[in-house]
Amino acid sequence: MKLYRSVMTDMTYARYLALDDLLACQHPQSELDDEMLFIIIHQTKELWLKQIIREMHLAKSQIQADALVPAYKALARVSRIQAVMTLSWDVLSTMTPSDYTRFRHVLGPSSGFQSDQFRTVEYLLGLKDGGFLKYQEDRPEAQAAMRNALQTPSIWEDAIAAAARAGLPISDAVLHRDVSQPYTPDASVEAAFLKVYREPERFWELYQLAEKLVDLDDAMATWRHKHVLTVQRVIGGKRGTGGTAGVSYLQGTLGKRAFPELWSLRTEL
Repeated sequence: MKLYRSVMTDMTYARYLALDDLLACQHPQSELDDEMLFIIIHQTKELWLKQIIREMHLAKSQIQADALVPAYKALARVSRIQAVMTLSWDVLSTMTPSDYTRFRHVLGPSSGFQSDQFRTVEYLLGLKDGGFLKYQEDRPEAQAAMRNALQTPSIWEDAIAAAARAGLPISDAVLHRDVSQPYTPDASVEAAFLKVYREPERFWELYQLAEKLVDLDDAMATWRHKHVLTVQRVIGGKRGTGGTAGVSYLQGTLGKRAFPELWSLRTEL
């Protein structure tokens, strides 16, 4: 007990948050103020992605246990974090094209395209593409986390399984698919959730879960759109630092939806 009291008495704000370690993590390769902003923006995004992954795992475990109502909290938190991440593009856009050009060369081939945590979030949502694993060959732990997310059911597949347990007819081909492969919209899934939306009082928990998932998809689409605008504002049509096509590549991601049937069923209501 005495040792416990000593530890609590000695605890400070800086110690609790490991501020000395945190604030020593920025290593700009130039003396330019804009590079420090660039680093802090992206490091902050990675911290938020870490929290999103934690919340997604929690929500997934709750959905798998048919504890749908408790899962709403984690999902609502994720969508709010996504909103904060989207707002950060406004801060980055204070950096002009001329500002970025002065230090862009120090980035080498590095790019946000290589973010293992962002790809892990995509995998957890159900946007599966194993081709991104190769970018983490020098980071086995990060690659293992990505592979685990790739090879386990997404949160959408967890929700579909919950709908099946609730008595809604879902195709066996969906329930027993290879979850490491990209998800293809299925008519039985749309029909099942169309029933949920037509009878929300009967399927209230699934109905609310579906809307929380749409919030995530909506927030991700908003984030992608703002990303495109910011990149276009800063580098125009130049190629991305990681070898991507830059804006044209990002524009190609705007139509991605993790929960396609939740969007398509709206036309049928």
